[in-house]
Amino acid sequence: MSVDGTWNVTVNSPMGAQPSTLTLTADGGALTGTQSAQGNTQPIANGKIDGDTVTWSNSITTPFPMTLEFTGKLDGDTLNGSVKAGSFGSFPFTGKRA
Repeated sequence: MSVDGTWNVTVNSPMGAQPSTLTLTADGGALTGTQSAQGNTQPIANGKIDGDTVTWSNSITTPFPMTLEFTGKLDGDTLNGSVKAGSFGSFPFTGKRA
């Protein structure tokens, strides 16, 4: 199953559910795309796909400037995993193909 397409992703953080829209395109082991949340759209960085494992990072400015590091497992139309939020720790995320 391809990771290409649009995903509705929700990070379950201590500040509550944080929804975003993720658009991904794989080219071999490289992964590119954008992630949109709270009215802001940013290109993803360091995107990689290896089998069913997907990793990428995204720099945010709200509520605090930091880089979020995502690691997820692709399973059909779901993409679930965890996101490391700097010194705030790691939180689970869930994703469904839009």
